Amino acid sequence: MSPNLRGAAFMTLSMASGTVSDTLVKALSAGMNMGQIMLLRGIAATVLIFLLAHHRGALRPLAAAFHPMVVLRSIGEVGATVTFLIALTHVPVADASAIYQSMPLAVTVGAALFLGEPVGWRRWSAILVGFAGVMIIIRPGFEGFSGWSLMILGSVGFGTLRDLATRRIPAGTPSLFISAVTAPAVAVTGAVLVVPLGGWQPVDLGMAAWLVGAAMLLLVNYQFITMAMREGDIAFVSPFRYTGLPFAMLLGFVVFADAPDLPMVGGAAIVVGSGLYMLHRERRLMRRVAVVTRPAPR
Repeated sequence: MSPNLRGAAFMTLSMASGTVSDTLVKALSAGMNMGQIMLLRGIAATVLIFLLAHHRGALRPLAAAFHPMVVLRSIGEVGATVTFLIALTHVPVADASAIYQSMPLAVTVGAALFLGEPVGWRRWSAILVGFAGVMIIIRPGFEGFSGWSLMILGSVGFGTLRDLATRRIPAGTPSLFISAVTAPAVAVTGAVLVVPLGGWQPVDLGMAAWLVGAAMLLLVNYQFITMAMREGDIAFVSPFRYTGLPFAMLLGFVVFADAPDLPMVGGAAIVVGSGLYMLHRERRLMRRVAVVTRPAPR
């Protein structure tokens, strides 16, 4: 199997594991609040990540955790997790996943505004069309509108902050160390939210098993997305991020009987199409740059 095909398979597995983890969390929210879920899942994830980071020699002195970009990334990750999971209690899995597919569009806007990365009129047009697709999914002012969908958009904003900060973290900082910093921060935030979101609920053995399973799936999600981006050509592998959407639609229907309606499907198609077009444009621009910078034959 070629590196590109392996990368595509890894990306698909990453999206599948992340979607199943979200589905487990949404199912658990019927018996406990999201603060408690974030705390318990965060503890399990922290233990797993620390063990893996220690095994791979990725742990660094504590001072490295206070690098400004690492701190900013942690704030973005915590904000994205809190807003997404709280909204997930009230929004179908497929809708939440569809809105979250606008993340690449938001990151491109953030990179243009704050990092000075060039974005041409074609990609700006794709971004505007993509966000129009998000508005179709959310449908503000129409029947079926849920204010909780706006919280998913807030999660996209925090996720954009996380991704932009990640680009500025020193290259020598291992990804596992960054995760080892973030996971406890999410767990502590969950502990703070337990009482405001309804208080502590008893946890039986089955619920504990589901929480550990959700944490393990998050770790699988992280590992496979890292392997995917390192294995194949980014322009080939990145579009497979969108495989998370059909997984979310299927699981939402099977587990929660949430059948996606026409505006949701249409809006999701617009968002995904805009993202794929943007990736296509980036790939063409990369090829042009490669041709221009290629040394002339002697």
